[in-house]
Amino acid sequence: MKLLAVRRLLRIQRVVIRYRLDDLLLELPLPWWLRALSYTLPWRWLPRTALPLSRGERVRLALQDLGPIFIKFGQLLSTRRDLLPVDIADELAKLQDQVPPFDPAHSLALIEEQLGAKVGSVFARFDSQPLASASVAQVHAAQLKSGEEVVVKVIRPGLKPVIRQDLAWLFLLAKLAERISAEARRLHPVEVVSDYEKTIFDELDLLREAANASQLRRNFEGSPLLYVPQVYWDWCRPQVLVMERIYGIQVTDLATLADQRTDMKLLAERGVEIFFTQVFRDSFFHADMHPGNIFVSTRQPWSPQYIAVDCGIIGSLTPEDQDYLARNLIAFFKRDYRKVAQLHIDSGWVPAETKVNDFEAAIRTVCEPIFERPLKDISFGLLLMRLFQTARRFNMEVQPQLVLLQKTLLNIEGLGRQLYPDLDLWSTAQPFLERWMRDRISPKSLLHSLQAQVEQVPHLAHMTRELLERLSQPQPTAPAPTGGEQRHGWLLRLTGAALMVGGASLAATSASLAALSAWPAWIMLGAGLYLVVRR
Repeated sequence: MKLLAVRRLLRIQRVVIRYRLDDLLLELPLPWWLRALSYTLPWRWLPRTALPLSRGERVRLALQDLGPIFIKFGQLLSTRRDLLPVDIADELAKLQDQVPPFDPAHSLALIEEQLGAKVGSVFARFDSQPLASASVAQVHAAQLKSGEEVVVKVIRPGLKPVIRQDLAWLFLLAKLAERISAEARRLHPVEVVSDYEKTIFDELDLLREAANASQLRRNFEGSPLLYVPQVYWDWCRPQVLVMERIYGIQVTDLATLADQRTDMKLLAERGVEIFFTQVFRDSFFHADMHPGNIFVSTRQPWSPQYIAVDCGIIGSLTPEDQDYLARNLIAFFKRDYRKVAQLHIDSGWVPAETKVNDFEAAIRTVCEPIFERPLKDISFGLLLMRLFQTARRFNMEVQPQLVLLQKTLLNIEGLGRQLYPDLDLWSTAQPFLERWMRDRISPKSLLHSLQAQVEQVPHLAHMTRELLERLSQPQPTAPAPTGGEQRHGWLLRLTGAALMVGGASLAATSASLAALSAWPAWIMLGAGLYLVVRR
């Protein structure tokens, strides 16, 4: 792996030199010592002829040559037109679905290998020329023998070795950063790279993507907001996915959307509603929402419906994460910065000794400018920079489990800017979050929570009864306890104390729902008390 990593580093260096990316870097306002260091680079001593490529083309082609990890980075950047020059953003947008395809013969061979049958025996028609090509896979149009129009997605060959090499360097850089920088340790770079490693390898398993698509389709069955194509499971394999072909307008094709008189304001608002529905109602959100994966139905332009494809990357949140995010966002909307500061401290995101007043003032300084302003007038780049400075000042820790959510938020912001720049993201999201919080404490939700806890009572009661019966068995008396018996007694007392602590925690959690839901807590408390006080 070390040899492969060194070879990969040399490959990255060759691409940087080939496309003169160091020239683009030196155009930035760099520190003098870094600019001086550039003169020590050997390739800058040689004569250099002008490239017949624009700077945007050079960046796009470099990321494209470096493979899927770099291509996905370019896809993310392409949605941040507030951070990039227009020419570079336009070129990076081509990485969303215009990556050069691989040889169609490889596609046919892989499909037949995976399906265990000839393409002609499975499909009535199969288009060898790809319909679209992206960083991880490419798509071919086809028709099943039963007549359904479908698309066939095929994984690119030879991806895993390249991805492993890139990840090896990312891990090395992350570990080095954690070792030499306290600021980097606060950001948990190794955990972030580990999460990304899992995400990208999951994306190489098309059966996982098929399962994600089926779940997302079920979550929005019959919804006017979002349509997810049907998966044809009989023809899905780890490296081949067959699903319904959809016909829609790419979400960034603003001219065509305008020609059919699409309600752009409603379209933008529904995009926000879809995101918050996925995150808070379902805890199952499409985490790769770059424009190449999002289309708009042509059926009802006055009531536009989104179409989502490529569900290879899906995020989810725990109930605790959902509750924390919702309470923080609502506090933000209400400009209750003290509550925001207190929530951060209570959750452990900042040290417990942090002064609430100081943290509140810092958050107010960062967040106050964003309210009551249209999206086009909000500089999220500046906001993120200010928040980073605040995090560094108060030692706020980045939570790796929210990395996918943060990435998706960036994509949503980029799409919102293109669709309807005057959209007020905050006023659109606030009613949804308040409704979600009310639903959490509705009678129906309380009964559902009570039912879930009551279902655990027989199991807990059985475990408690077995434990009490085992402990109540008469023990032979001895003139004096041995050291082993003393240790056994202490172990039982420690077990009892743990049960009491767990029972108290469960009781505290259940108290906000319903009195009857505290039954398991009282059983744990009783068993723990018995173990502590028994002789």
